Amino acid sequence: MKANKYIIYQTLPRLFGNYNEHSAKNGSKEENGCGKFNSYTPEALAAIKDLGVTHVWYTGVIAHATCTDYTLFGIPKDHRSIVKGRAGSPYAIKDYYDVDPDLAVSVSDRMREFENLVERTHAAGMKVIIDFVANHVARSYRSLSKPVYIRDLGQDDHTEQAFSNTNNFYYLPGRHVELKFGAQEEDFEYSEFPAKATGNDCFSDTPNLTDWYETVKLNYGIDYLDNRSKHFEPIPDTWNKMLDILLFWTSKNIDGFRCDMAEMVPVEFWAWAIPRVKSRKNVKFIAEVYNPALYREYIKIGKFDYLYDKVGMYDNLRKIICHKAPTTNISDCWQSIEDIREHMLFFLENHDEQRIASEFYVGNAQAGLPGLVCIATLNANPVMIYNGQELGERGMDEEGFSGRDGRTTIFDYWSMDTVRRWANNGLFDGARLTDKEIALRNYYKRILNLVREEKALASGNFYGLAYCNKYTPNFPSAQIMAYLRKYENELILVLINFDSGSHSFRLNIPKNAFDVLEIPDNVATSMRELLTGEEAIVALTYTCPFQCTLPGYSAKLLKVVY
Repeated sequence: MKANKYIIYQTLPRLFGNYNEHSAKNGSKEENGCGKFNSYTPEALAAIKDLGVTHVWYTGVIAHATCTDYTLFGIPKDHRSIVKGRAGSPYAIKDYYDVDPDLAVSVSDRMREFENLVERTHAAGMKVIIDFVANHVARSYRSLSKPVYIRDLGQDDHTEQAFSNTNNFYYLPGRHVELKFGAQEEDFEYSEFPAKATGNDCFSDTPNLTDWYETVKLNYGIDYLDNRSKHFEPIPDTWNKMLDILLFWTSKNIDGFRCDMAEMVPVEFWAWAIPRVKSRKNVKFIAEVYNPALYREYIKIGKFDYLYDKVGMYDNLRKIICHKAPTTNISDCWQSIEDIREHMLFFLENHDEQRIASEFYVGNAQAGLPGLVCIATLNANPVMIYNGQELGERGMDEEGFSGRDGRTTIFDYWSMDTVRRWANNGLFDGARLTDKEIALRNYYKRILNLVREEKALASGNFYGLAYCNKYTPNFPSAQIMAYLRKYENELILVLINFDSGSHSFRLNIPKNAFDVLEIPDNVATSMRELLTGEEAIVALTYTCPFQCTLPGYSAKLLKVVY
């Protein structure tokens, strides 16, 4: 029986099922192709689940601004100047009650195709997560698919008022926004009157290229021009409208929301909304919060289940993987969140970050394997994998709006080389992968399944060994991470080498570890290395250091049962 440890797989449907091998820079949907909801066949979902996945995060489901023309289906065309890339950003929502028509085989049946995807994912034994973009919407926002009893965002706003808690947007009365970004396909410039505040808290009628110029900020009752004063009584109109949206998607039988830039929305809204949603269904809420000073507030007050651990674990592991920081940094950041560990979501890649195998990161997918073992085995909290990470996707294409930046584009019509070859035209047998790519995926599969199968890794107690070996002679404390996980009579010693070279060393396991974890001293027993299956008879004791050798970019998970 596998333990209740969550393994989240982030995937962009637009890219996942696109098998075009000859995409053109800045290419249209017709030129470059586009994945569909239907691309996630039972075979595809079975292959994803085989990796150890419990939850699939489908990124870019909700309808967003795009340069593709869907006016034949009654969907207004977006102005080129307020769309990033040809496909558009999944975080510039244009209709909260609709799905992206790009992802449907039959545009008219797009919502049903999404509902079928949810059903297939559940049938495959996994749960569904989608984005909830709460802080901003596309400049072109207008819901054509909302229920008839719902008033649209901005529909009843008093646009002559810069701020009102009954308004859904912030206004710059009497001022225009004129945007000239991107190639002009229209005969007229984009103009907005009165101007609205831009999504990244830019209260200007001239947002620049580095602003989130394609979006406008939603008003949750905070007057940013008056010292951020709060106006939460009566309940701001936006709160009720966003709750309706959350309940709408919950009714589609999804299992969780990844909440984009949650820290830019007042915690009071989350504290009010999340319990109301959970009263209907126990969906999970994951917050994108980058400020560590807000972590506890968004967990304890805001009621989030999990938070991105970007500034702590991600940033430190990236430095360690790139040999710019010692592994002792992991202990430091781990201790800083000791009281909220189970709420932190660990990851090495996502759509915002550069690929491990890119030249902008470390340039070698193998170098990320120690980091994978670390985030997967440290605690019971969730782990997230980004589609293609397990195959060594490099993110080094020059797709269009993104440029060649080591990331996989979220703005353009494109496909991922490794994923395309793994999918093998829908067979999902990996037949077109290289031996190195197959070995990499198998390593991910072994680790991600182990951390769910082994109770000590999934939910056991933790004891760090870095500090107590700080002064052990010849212990490579800058490159080696070591700790114990214990569940009942099962003990696993985790050893991780972040260095490219091999290390032989002696590891002290202090008497305090034996006492705290209730490990019997000096009992001869069989020790099995979980990654290779190799066995040996050992007698762990605090009176004698444990001898170990670790090859470069490797780990050992040594299990003892007393």
